[in-house]
Amino acid sequence: MKIIAMNASHVDAVAELEKQCFSQPWSRNSVASELENPLALWLVAVEGEQVLGYVGSQSVLDEADMMNLAVAEAARRQGIAGALVRELICRLKEKGIRSLTLEVRASNYPAQKLYAGLGFVQTGRRPRYYGKPTEDALILRKEWEL
Repeated sequence: MKIIAMNASHVDAVAELEKQCFSQPWSRNSVASELENPLALWLVAVEGEQVLGYVGSQSVLDEADMMNLAVAEAARRQGIAGALVRELICRLKEKGIRSLTLEVRASNYPAQKLYAGLGFVQTGRRPRYYGKPTEDALILRKEWEL
């Protein structure tokens, strides 16, 4: 497996993973538009030509927000999600970014455990942030020195 920057050849697979992993997925066009967004950084974990997972972020000044993180069901529990987040942080550091913030469903305990293990801390809560089903989001943040 290797982690590389998302390009146009990955858009269909990322959009398909969105549909498989989220109740309110980003559209193919929304995913594709991130390739043209100068504030965006999206990475994919690939094995050959197969996209196993992805992570996307957007940055403003020296802060980044993680948009989505997903791993194909058949590839889960192999450390791919953690590897994607660690690589994202490395690349954000190279761009002068000093922090990464994300939202996670209050009921998504496996993701919360992953993020805690990567050094994220809860900084807030967004009531009724998610739909299908309606649920609060926990706001998590990780900061670092350059």
